Amino acid sequence: MPTIDEQVEILMSGVEYGDPQTKEVMTRELRERLTEAEKQGRMLRVYCGYDPRTSDLHLGHTITMRKLRQFQEFGHDVTFLVGTFTSLIGDPSDKDKEREQLTREQVEDNAMTYAAQAFKILDPELTRVRRNDEWLSTLDFADIIRLASNFTVQQFLVRENFAKRVEAGTPIYLHEFFYALMQAYDAVAQEADVQVGGQDQLFNIVVAGRKLQQALGQRPQIAIIMGESLPGTDGEIKMSKSLGNHIPIMATPDDMFGKVMSVPDKAMPIYYKLILGWTPAQMTEFTQQLADGTVHPNDAKMRLAREIIAVFHSPEAAEQAQANWDQVHRGGTGLPEDMPEATIMEEERVVDILRRLNMVSSGGEARRLIEQSGIRLNGDAIDDVHAVITPVQLPAVLQVGKRKFVKLVAAD
Repeated sequence: MPTIDEQVEILMSGVEYGDPQTKEVMTRELRERLTEAEKQGRMLRVYCGYDPRTSDLHLGHTITMRKLRQFQEFGHDVTFLVGTFTSLIGDPSDKDKEREQLTREQVEDNAMTYAAQAFKILDPELTRVRRNDEWLSTLDFADIIRLASNFTVQQFLVRENFAKRVEAGTPIYLHEFFYALMQAYDAVAQEADVQVGGQDQLFNIVVAGRKLQQALGQRPQIAIIMGESLPGTDGEIKMSKSLGNHIPIMATPDDMFGKVMSVPDKAMPIYYKLILGWTPAQMTEFTQQLADGTVHPNDAKMRLAREIIAVFHSPEAAEQAQANWDQVHRGGTGLPEDMPEATIMEEERVVDILRRLNMVSSGGEARRLIEQSGIRLNGDAIDDVHAVITPVQLPAVLQVGKRKFVKLVAAD
């Protein structure tokens, strides 16, 4: 078993709070808590919450999952918390406008595969999976008033995203204040020793969570706040499901490969650092190789794509995705060999075909892609949003963007 100092060094790696004093306090408290737990013969209670606002977890989520995995490897009690109740409001932490509220049915549908996705990183034998409707749904109005009495409106209004909305005259709805309160109560309900989160969770964990635990007679949790966020496929903005710049961890190998290849060259170092967990020495050598041309950015991206796919699918799937990419983008017919087939029974609009085959998320996306020449039939761009395909035109290859293909055939 690693020593307390060794655990602290690893568990605090990649952690940042925005000021040295907070980091010093958290480091000291973590060392003290680990020392006490060892003497008492118990393990720390550690958790991180994930709101099922959509059905996808993405690569950005794996940064906190890998930190949870480190706690697991040291034998601590790790909970993967599914925010089935907090999702009904949605976290306003990094948003400049109110989030759309989901229904219970939408949340339940989205949450169905969250644990299975998390087990791509976490050890299923060592992971406790809980849902926060377990305790939040049982609170009555008197409970909410009692909990809310521990905070002031001013504490919430100094948050950067709320302050910006006040300055811009954008509404802040009362229910948005409840999110931090509910997340704080998650820590209370679990009697958490440690909560892991990203930079956007600094207020929810460090201020709200610790304060509410103290107010209700518990020791305040230690906040493990990851210092860097993974940029999305645009290479600029934090990866986000709501922005659509994410790479789902359950994406198909071909889609995952293509999305990684679309990431700008400049983002390669941070992807290697955060997703593959490369050491400072490895990163120094890698960035030097990129700078002097020893490693071409495209080769770096292909290696990254293969390694990611090997983790979330298999090494064999990674090699096949590479082969499919080469077939399409490096010569040959320009078409993947194993593209799926779909049957056309009668005349059908292209927009409807795309929606039926789940090649787009909505009719609006299909129309937008057509207007941008992003939909092709046998290599020719479709420029009419009302275009139809009839059985006499088949067989034909319908293509969405650079990575999605389907062979359309007529019914027998």
